[in-house]
Amino acid sequence: MYIIRSLLQTFRSRKMAVILLVGFSSGMPLFLTSKTLQAWMTVENVDLSTIGLFSLVGLPYSLKFLWSPFLDRFALPLLGRRRGWLITLQIGLLLAIACMGLQQPKQALQLLVINALVISFLSASQDVVVDAYRADVLKPLEMGIGTAVYVTGYRIALLLAGALALILADIVSWSVVYFSMAGCMVLGILGTLFAQEPEELNPPTSIKEAVILPFGEFFQRQGLFQGFLILLFIILYKLGDAFLNNMSTSFLLQTGFTQTDIGTIQGGMGLIATIIGTLAGGALLSQIGINRSLWIFGILQALSNLSYLVLASVGKNYQFLLAAINIENFCAGLGTAAFVAFLMSLCEQRFSATQYALLSSFIAVSRDILVAPAGALAKITGWSFFFVISFFAALPGILLLPFFAPWDQQLVAIPRPGTTDQGQDSWDTK
Repeated sequence: MYIIRSLLQTFRSRKMAVILLVGFSSGMPLFLTSKTLQAWMTVENVDLSTIGLFSLVGLPYSLKFLWSPFLDRFALPLLGRRRGWLITLQIGLLLAIACMGLQQPKQALQLLVINALVISFLSASQDVVVDAYRADVLKPLEMGIGTAVYVTGYRIALLLAGALALILADIVSWSVVYFSMAGCMVLGILGTLFAQEPEELNPPTSIKEAVILPFGEFFQRQGLFQGFLILLFIILYKLGDAFLNNMSTSFLLQTGFTQTDIGTIQGGMGLIATIIGTLAGGALLSQIGINRSLWIFGILQALSNLSYLVLASVGKNYQFLLAAINIENFCAGLGTAAFVAFLMSLCEQRFSATQYALLSSFIAVSRDILVAPAGALAKITGWSFFFVISFFAALPGILLLPFFAPWDQQLVAIPRPGTTDQGQDSWDTK
C-alpha cells in the first residue's frame, strides 16, 4: 500500500510530470530508426543485407559523449541552458520524423539513410540534455522515483513507436504512420515548456573546461582507483541481462513459439512488467537507498535469468513462457531503477550532460560488444547451459559493490563544490 501511495503522490508532482513527458520524448525516436523502420523496409522488399546494415544508423547513441561538452558549455538564447537545447532538438525531431513519411525506401534509399541518421543524431543529443536535466533537478530522495517515472515515459513511447505503429501500418500507409509519430513529439515539447529551468551553478566557461574538467572532477571526487572500479561496474552490472536479451527472441523462436506469441507476450506483457518493476524499484529505492537497492535488485536481476533455464527445460509451454518473461522483465525493471539512479548520483551538476553521457556510453560496451559472442556461445553450449552462463555473467558486477557501495553505508546528500546548502543536493559516499 505504501508503494501505491508513493506513486500516486509522485504523479501529482509538476516535476515528475515533466520528467514523464521528456522521457516519452526520448523514447519516441528509437524504434522509428530501428525495429519499426526495418518492418517498413521489409514490406517494401528492401534487401535483407541492407536492412541488417541499418543497425549502424544507431551509432550516434554510442558516440554522444563526443559532443556532449558542447551542450554543457553553450546555452541557446531562449528558455535557459537545458530547456533551450531540449526544445530545439524536440522541434528538430518532430520535423525529421515527419520527413520520414515522405521517403520511399525502395526508390530512394540514400535519402532514407540520411534522414534516419539525422533522427538518430538529434535523438542522441536529446538524450544527453534530458539525462542532464534529470540529474540537475532531482534531489537525492527523488532519484529513485524520478528514474522510474522517466523509464515509464520512455517505455510508453516505445510501445507507441513499436507495437502501435505496426498495427497502424496494417490500416493506413507508412507515411501516415510516421506523420502520426511525429505529432506525438508535441507531448515532449509541452513538457519542456511546462518545465522549470534548473538552477545554474557555474557552468563551464570554455570548451576546454567543458571537455577536460568533467573527467578530472569525476576522478578527483571518486579517487583514481574507485573511479575505475565504478566504470568497470557500469560495464558489468547489466552484462547478464544483456546476454539474455541478445538471444531471447532466437531462443523463443527455436523453442516453437510464433512471432505473434513473442510480440504479444514479450513485447506487450513484458513491457508492462518492466514498467511495474521500474516503478516499484523507484519507490523502494527511496526507502532503502541506492546502495542496498543495487545489491538486492542486482541479485534478483541475476536470478531472474534462471527462469529462462526452467523454460528451456520444459520446452514450449505458455504458462512457463508467461512466468519467465514477466519475472525477467520485472526484475530487469528493478535493476534499471537502481542503476540509472546510481549513474545520476555520480554527476556534478556543472558537467552533468558530459558526465552522464560518458557514463551511460560505458553501458554500450556490454550491450553491444561483450555480448557479441552470445550467439556462438549458445550454439556451442545449448540453451540450458547458456542461461546458466548468463546468470554467472551478472555476478562480477555485484561482486564489485563492496568497494564503492557497501551494504551498511548509504549515499548521503552533501554539498559539492559550487553548491550551497540551499541549492541542489548531490550524492556522495561517506
